[in-house]
Amino acid sequence: MTTAPALRGSRCIGGAGCTATVYPAQDTCPRCAAPTAPVVLSTDGRVWTWTVQRIAPKAPPYVAPPGGFRAFAVGYVELAEGIRVAAVIDTADVDAVHVGLPVRLHAGGGVPRATPIEE
Repeated sequence: MTTAPALRGSRCIGGAGCTATVYPAQDTCPRCAAPTAPVVLSTDGRVWTWTVQRIAPKAPPYVAPPGGFRAFAVGYVELAEGIRVAAVIDTADVDAVHVGLPVRLHAGGGVPRATPIEE
């Protein structure tokens, strides 16, 4: 069984009660400048805000896929840790994306991807 790559962030381990959590991981806390420790973030969250890219980016550097450009959704996903992660929202129906939509984040190279999940 292979495990999908996890989203790795960091959590403050210093400061007077500071427990800031950030993504992507950083060596120092952006709130109090104390050291941080690595943390694996939750993968389930809810769309906090989003937009739909309906126009193909300029080429170059954009290279259209074999089937041509298709509109896609991007947005911020709010996690249980209270942070928001930018992600591409993978869905066949970009018009179905809405604030509060439950999604699951998937890490990999580049920007995380989110897929809607059933409640």
